Amino acid sequence: MRNVYADVPDEGPAEQVIELLSQPGLRIERIVSNGHATPPGEWYDQPHAEWVIVIRGAARLRFEDERDELEMQAGDMVDIAPHRRHRVEWTDPAVSTVWLAVHYDPAAASKEAL
Repeated sequence: MRNVYADVPDEGPAEQVIELLSQPGLRIERIVSNGHATPPGEWYDQPHAEWVIVIRGAARLRFEDERDELEMQAGDMVDIAPHRRHRVEWTDPAVSTVWLAVHYDPAAASKEAL
């Protein structure tokens, strides 16, 4: 894929994930959400950190340790620490929401900085 907007489906599966780059300790994905929400009662609990940015559309995230949902529009980003339980509460059903997600190992990154 040479363009992050190439072949973005306007309908179809609730969520489509395409890996753009993978290296030890690093994975970058394009995620397209069409009205996707995490099933009730389920939480993401990842062993790695994840930085995400919405580059088109809108979404709402919920973190288990926060009362209010995080409203996200195009350009909004968030860094999610390892094992910080979170879920997608809503993505815009009228337009595909396109995310870039960077999954990384913060321990490996800090070793590199030394």
